Amino acid sequence: MRTSVGIIGGGPAGLLLARLLHTAGIDCVVLENRTRDYVEQRQRAGILERGTVDALRACGAGARMDAEGLVHHGIELRFDRWSHRIDFSASPGGRSVMVYAQTEVVKDLVALQLAEGPPLFFEAEALAVEKPESDHPMVRFSHGGREQFLECDYVIGCDGFHGIARAAIPAAVRRTYERSYPYSWLGILADVPPSCDELIYARGEGGFALHSMRSPTVSRFYLQVRNGSDPADWPDERIWDELDRRFAVDGDWSLARGPLTAKSVTPMRSHVTEPMRYGRLFLAGDAAHIVPPTGAKGLNLAVSDVRVLAHAFEHHRRTGSAELLDGYSDLCLRRVWQATRFSYDMTTMLHSRPDDDAFDERVHLARLHHLAASGPAAAELAENYTGLPLEGID
Repeated sequence: MRTSVGIIGGGPAGLLLARLLHTAGIDCVVLENRTRDYVEQRQRAGILERGTVDALRACGAGARMDAEGLVHHGIELRFDRWSHRIDFSASPGGRSVMVYAQTEVVKDLVALQLAEGPPLFFEAEALAVEKPESDHPMVRFSHGGREQFLECDYVIGCDGFHGIARAAIPAAVRRTYERSYPYSWLGILADVPPSCDELIYARGEGGFALHSMRSPTVSRFYLQVRNGSDPADWPDERIWDELDRRFAVDGDWSLARGPLTAKSVTPMRSHVTEPMRYGRLFLAGDAAHIVPPTGAKGLNLAVSDVRVLAHAFEHHRRTGSAELLDGYSDLCLRRVWQATRFSYDMTTMLHSRPDDDAFDERVHLARLHHLAASGPAAAELAENYTGLPLEGID
């Protein structure tokens, strides 16, 4: 099999890249290890920056998002039994975000891909990227019970943190930067209308909590828990009681309860791999970087990567120049490190470490009070949360 761009991974990054390349007239093939049902059911992020929204619209995947997504113009911070709203209009351009679940983004992209192309193969396990430094790298993969080769001009690894693409960069070239956090998130889905109009980020008694939503009838919650926690140790009533405690605020607000439909625990970590290119192999999304979800950057960073790549490939097709492809890693890493810094700041400000003492608690609260009192501090948070301009594109 032969194509111009071989894409490993059929998550949102790989699928969106394929659509952007397709609209630019560049042929590609997507190899996804999992089944279609598995890919479309993975619960992940649900906050889309404006650049992500624009990219989905540009490739024809925005109709259902625009009809069903929820536009938000701010977030609420809760601490010290007090509430403060961060108004996104304080950011340059008065940006907003869209609440639209990653599962729905993937469904929309898969449907387009299968209807219009380019080729998308499910249950196609990428085994190795061979000769990535050559002019014609190949992806060795298994599909339909037999081993095959996909010969490419370029290979894009969108196969996530546990994929094979990153390992194809020689250890002598690859640099890794990591930080593990001493807590995890218990994620909960509930069939109950949200008790808020915008997301609530709370640093309450017992630790962090987040109230998000998937639709007008489905709520999404997260609770800070100990690393290694088992969802089975959190019966429904315990979860609702703990959410009540952490969201507690002086006033008449109350949390609506309903049936819980899903529980899972996610460890928190930051991870960046440099460079994001080796020869004709490029990394995008979680294959290159992981951020804790507190800042809502993971999916949006992946989309930024593939927007840069698609722009570079279109420039190469039109002009014959590889200048933008050559600059891909440096350009993306500047944005990745800003998002990593922002996610780290949000995470450490809102979570309680097991070894925090009274001094640490007061410092964290002082940071939150500063955000509430300082217009420039609030504007900086809003600018980063809604998405920094994408250099060379926005």
